[in-house]
Amino acid sequence: MNTAPVADTRQDMRLVPAAVVCWLAALAGLLSGWWTAVAIGLASAVLAVLVLWRARDHPRARDAAAALLVLGLLAAGPISWRIRDAQRDELRTAAAEGLPAVLRVTIAERPKPVRSAGYADRQAGARSVVLAADVRTASVDGRPVPSSGRVLLLAPVDQWTSLLPGQEVTGTGLLMPPRGADLTVAVLSVRGPPADPGPSPWWQRAAAGLRAGLHDLCQVLPDEPAGLLPGLVLGDTSALSPRVEQEFVAAGLAHLTAVSGGNLAVICGAVLLLLRLLRLGPRLSAAAAGTCLAGFLVLVGPEPSVLRAGVMAAVALLALALGRRGSALPALAFAVCVLVVADPAMATDFGFALSVCATGGLVLLAPRWAEALVRRGIPPGFAEGLAIPLAAFLVTAPVLAGMAGSVSLVSVLTNVLAAPVVAPATVLGVLATVTGPWWPGAGKVLVHLADPEARWLITVARHGARAPGAVIAWPGGWMGGLLAAAVLVVLVLAVRHRRVRVLMAVLVAGALLVFVPVRVLAPAWPPRNWAMVECDVGQGDAVVLATAEPGRAVVVDAGPEPGPVDECLHRLAVDRIPLLVLSHLHADHIGGLTSVFDGRTVGAIAVGPGRSPGWAWRQVSAEATRRAVPLVELNPGERLAWPGLALDVLGPRYVPARAPERPDGTTINNSSVVLRAETPAGRILLTGDVELAAQADLLADIGNLKAEVLKVPHHGSRYSLPSFLAAVVPRVALVSVGAGNPYGHPSKSTIDTLTALGARVTRTDLDGDTAVLAGTAISRRGEPRGPPHR
Repeated sequence: MNTAPVADTRQDMRLVPAAVVCWLAALAGLLSGWWTAVAIGLASAVLAVLVLWRARDHPRARDAAAALLVLGLLAAGPISWRIRDAQRDELRTAAAEGLPAVLRVTIAERPKPVRSAGYADRQAGARSVVLAADVRTASVDGRPVPSSGRVLLLAPVDQWTSLLPGQEVTGTGLLMPPRGADLTVAVLSVRGPPADPGPSPWWQRAAAGLRAGLHDLCQVLPDEPAGLLPGLVLGDTSALSPRVEQEFVAAGLAHLTAVSGGNLAVICGAVLLLLRLLRLGPRLSAAAAGTCLAGFLVLVGPEPSVLRAGVMAAVALLALALGRRGSALPALAFAVCVLVVADPAMATDFGFALSVCATGGLVLLAPRWAEALVRRGIPPGFAEGLAIPLAAFLVTAPVLAGMAGSVSLVSVLTNVLAAPVVAPATVLGVLATVTGPWWPGAGKVLVHLADPEARWLITVARHGARAPGAVIAWPGGWMGGLLAAAVLVVLVLAVRHRRVRVLMAVLVAGALLVFVPVRVLAPAWPPRNWAMVECDVGQGDAVVLATAEPGRAVVVDAGPEPGPVDECLHRLAVDRIPLLVLSHLHADHIGGLTSVFDGRTVGAIAVGPGRSPGWAWRQVSAEATRRAVPLVELNPGERLAWPGLALDVLGPRYVPARAPERPDGTTINNSSVVLRAETPAGRILLTGDVELAAQADLLADIGNLKAEVLKVPHHGSRYSLPSFLAAVVPRVALVSVGAGNPYGHPSKSTIDTLTALGARVTRTDLDGDTAVLAGTAISRRGEPRGPPHR
């Protein structure tokens, strides 16, 4: 029998009631009004006085009551007063009216890019940044307005992304009301550059140089690891691809790219271990670790989870310097109290809640569960490896459910697989950051050493996200989080009874026996004998045409961003693509080009005669050169054939050589390659984004446009000729469109026309991936993607 000793799991709970009351008062005040914070604070103070009076002979209860009294009075006083000031700020009133304003502000946090998928001639990426700032002076509609509140600036990325915390700038724009329940009084939509920028603190300039240096060093790595490593080390996800970001969320690994206690524990632990090997005393070790801690906090920025972890680490280092035994739970409660009193907006921040809950679970639950596993004969290392991610999942699931509107069921497994490489990647990344500026060669070596760890994390996240049933939908917001918490509490209480545990084990085993064979051994998707699949790639196009050879298919367009088209091809088991056709060079058709090549051979890339926009043509040409595949041009009248599939090129019929491009992209849309495919499901007409003029050309030049299946032009926009749709007279009409898109696609008039013609209309935003089978039967995958990134 294993008799290995286990850690003492008892914790000092005296500060916990005070922290809970402080957090609850601020949360209620922000969500329901400042007066609720007053009520909760006063009620807590009264309760504390009663406990103090009755617990004169109980020191621990007396200490807890004293802390509760102090925090109750702070909640009823300073906390509620700050909430009241924010809720009554004059800028909030002006923001509700959408008035123009000129604000002189101090930047509080690093600019955060707002990324969006590409569409039309707009390249994918960040076009705006969000900056949190504190108002110094304000002028609204030409008149001065007294305000010292917090605002968010929504500004152009090129002109505002270089600003640093501590800088004063002037911004001019339109006010908008804030959306979140925090201390933000207004949002300023800025159009121009920052005016009269002041100097930034020297330490912020130094930190910015180090962050930029790490990004430069990471350029020696492939794109995905190069974007992930700064996220692991510094929480800087500005270069992280949207695909990897989504996969980390689905796999339950998103916390790895948000700097928190884990990062600080690794950094401070490494410093303390090194100084211990050098036999330095505890005070000097604590001072050195504290210096590294302060530098790291400046480097990563004042995120809520970072501040919580920083205060906890500072308390632990102080205890080390004083020679006192530290305790994680009092440090956590102290951090909550300090930060919520200093900034009540922390109470509604999901990142702060996630960090506090995760730490609480690791402190309270993980040691007890590890001890229980050890008593049952599991080796201590394995016991901790199982208990830690399970405890973290249990306590953070409600927060994640409310924040993301979903729950990852593979989180425990993926975190177990990811855990061994997180600390090495973090240490190597930090060493590369600090050595890179004065020894670039060593920095590059360290980055290369961290590359395998980053690749492993991406692999774990990708396979975890692809697992059947990896993510289940859940109500979002605070109500969804509370519902998830209630469900978990019921489950935890239920499994304490042996009969309930046996019943739940039987139910889980039965579910696995029923659903695993259905989802894995005999999946419903893809359907047998599919001829065409319209992939759900958001607001864009991607079509897959099967040949008679399994695993071999022609792809037309690649969607607006990497990832979705790759996932669609993976589900279809396509690994050979003799031809990848790009109907035209708008971003929502070429954005996913790189991911088509992931794990697949591509014979050639085909385009039409159009070469606009220029950035897109250069991107396609560069990718063809990098992949060493030919880049060919398709022209009307050409025919291409493979076993079970033939393509006739019908258009474009006319591409003006020097016609000026219209702002709405019509000229490029009308240069789309138009294909008619001969398949076992009949004729399929693929129209790209052709609009009125190009449709009229096809009607005039092609005698017979009839097809059993129509890929509806331009995502079902209103620019479709009824006579063109009537000439095709399809039995099935497929609309590729993104959920919640801002363009009004698909148009009701176009859908009504197709319905009147007797066509069966499908939409990827409602139906997900859609397959056409022999006899024009339709099969839907039924798991559409969410709204596109904006």
